[in-house]
Amino acid sequence: MSAAVKKRRICVLGSRSVGKSALVVQYVEGHFIEPYFPTIESIVFKNVTWNGENYEFEIIDTAGQDEYSMLSSRHAIGIHGFILVYSVASRPSFEMLRAVHDKILNYHGVSQVPCVIVGQKSDLPEKKLAPRQVTPQEGQALAKELHAAWIETSASSNVNVAKVFDLLLQEVEQQYGAKPENAAAPENKCTIM
Repeated sequence: MSAAVKKRRICVLGSRSVGKSALVVQYVEGHFIEPYFPTIESIVFKNVTWNGENYEFEIIDTAGQDEYSMLSSRHAIGIHGFILVYSVASRPSFEMLRAVHDKILNYHGVSQVPCVIVGQKSDLPEKKLAPRQVTPQEGQALAKELHAAWIETSASSNVNVAKVFDLLLQEVEQQYGAKPENAAAPENKCTIM
């Protein structure tokens, strides 16, 4: 008799051109996408086993945001965990994450959500393709401030890509445990939109 598959909805958010789709495609399909084409939005699925449990990830790969764009409720409500991506070679993409995180908290009516802050394109400075604009210490400090996990990745080199999703699943399970259906429902709160 097989164990029930636990479904987890994950949303990947961040500025344009930070490597959100490259991260998702590398994780789900195992290859790097070139050349770059802007994503409108895509939803992909992946089955994984973590700590002896079977999970189905529904991963929402969003179009790039900026701090003034509206975060759609479908990118916040009913989502179990969030991956907030910036490029280590783009300070503006890093600085925008606070605003995106604040919008998520406002939708949920809580002070904290399962989240991983991802410094993507960590190989660019090493390859001398772009200078580093965000240090690892700055990424770690932001993650601590937002009560999130943090990691740097390179989708092109497949460095730490799977670890992003492992960290997020750990965050989700710590917060929601066996009751992920509570992910989007603030307790005893009314939200007027």
